[in-house]
Amino acid sequence: MYNVKSPRAEEFISDEEIKESLEFAEKNKSNAALIDEILNKARKMKGVSHREALVLLDCDIPEKNEEIYQLARDIKNEFYGNRIVMFAPLYLSNYCINGCEYCPYHAKNKHIRRVKLSQEDIKKEVIALQDMGHKRLALECGEDPVHNPIEYVLESIHTIYGIHHKNGDIRRVNVNIAATTEEEYRMLKDAGIGTYILFQETYDKVQYEKLHPTGPKHDYAWHTQAMDRAMLGGGIDDVGLGVLFGLNNYRYDFTGIIMHAEHLEAYTGVGPHTISVPRVRPADDIDPDVFDNGLSDDLFAKIVACIRIAVPYTGMIVSTRESVASRKRVLELGISQISGGSKTSVGGYAEPEPEEENSAQFDVIDNRTLDEVVRWLMELDYVPSFCTACYRAGRTGDRFMELLKSKQIVNCCHPNALMTLKEYLMDYASEDTKKIGEALIQKELNVITNPNVKEQCAKYLGEIENGKRDFRF
Repeated sequence: MYNVKSPRAEEFISDEEIKESLEFAEKNKSNAALIDEILNKARKMKGVSHREALVLLDCDIPEKNEEIYQLARDIKNEFYGNRIVMFAPLYLSNYCINGCEYCPYHAKNKHIRRVKLSQEDIKKEVIALQDMGHKRLALECGEDPVHNPIEYVLESIHTIYGIHHKNGDIRRVNVNIAATTEEEYRMLKDAGIGTYILFQETYDKVQYEKLHPTGPKHDYAWHTQAMDRAMLGGGIDDVGLGVLFGLNNYRYDFTGIIMHAEHLEAYTGVGPHTISVPRVRPADDIDPDVFDNGLSDDLFAKIVACIRIAVPYTGMIVSTRESVASRKRVLELGISQISGGSKTSVGGYAEPEPEEENSAQFDVIDNRTLDEVVRWLMELDYVPSFCTACYRAGRTGDRFMELLKSKQIVNCCHPNALMTLKEYLMDYASEDTKKIGEALIQKELNVITNPNVKEQCAKYLGEIENGKRDFRF
């Protein structure tokens, strides 16, 4: 029985409902009248249902697909403008007791070098990230109660927030760790995390259990209900969803992640802060013939566009798993956050990891430095943002969503983006990047519609020029 407000995973992610939706969409993929009806609803920018979104994804009418892409661009621009938030992953440990068949961290892998960062190692890594210009990190580690207990994660967060190097500060730490208890979620909340991120990998329960044959992650309900525990029991305001496209039937998982977003909004009152859309990539000890990425770039782009239409308010994240060309394409269709200069090994920022000592989770495709990514974004007329103001001002959860849905983000997030970009240009950018960035900031000041905010932002930019830091609206 499908019930969006149920606390039970198998009811809010109903296999029966998904399969009925798959059948419905297949039958209606050429139904121009229905597709027009869904698009007209979507143009109100309040989202569409999982079943309606799947009809758009399956649509095989070329001119309607162009309308879908254009609507995704319009919604992205309306809610997020041309700002792109920058972050980097920091892998703490690759010790793991799970048996996930697609991940090189799986417990039976004897090839991979097992590594766990000490607090002193973390300090070196964070200083290296600060010297690049990063202000926002996503912590990653395998599930291992001996090597990676919650106390280790909490100590690491405390260490990271305590490092102040030159003008560098990590101002927001997001955390991607295994599903856990309400008590441990409260500990993470008290430690000051930003977003709690947990990828579902696949919403198909049968496939999920096959792909996770051993370890705590085998428990589908425990994993799928984690966000409810984090938000309602742990008090965490912002959570991030994700599936690993290529593991399972993409149509099933596309439907499932939108159903999960619908459930969070109906059951907790706040939808997902972010949705990530990683694709399977080659990795150590993983059979490339079994997990070959499976999705074309065209299909991947359409998935991004349809998620943006279905869940217009959510931030969308794409990582360095994607090529430069793929990242460029999906930026305009819905992506609002990207990583830059990333390492997926445990360590590697302070000193490059020797090639023969691989500890990486997956192959990075976009190997550019952060400065190169920032310059590339600006050449494409995007504003790279290092802003963490909403998190630090307490505008999280429903308060952030209210700001976003009121479409006043242009008078809050846009000036904050410009000021943090100015900090980056002053402290870290190459001369070529700085030249492009200064011109972009002057142009983008005119986007701010509130004259008082625009005037104050210009004043703050001048003070940043004179050495002051960390202004925010």
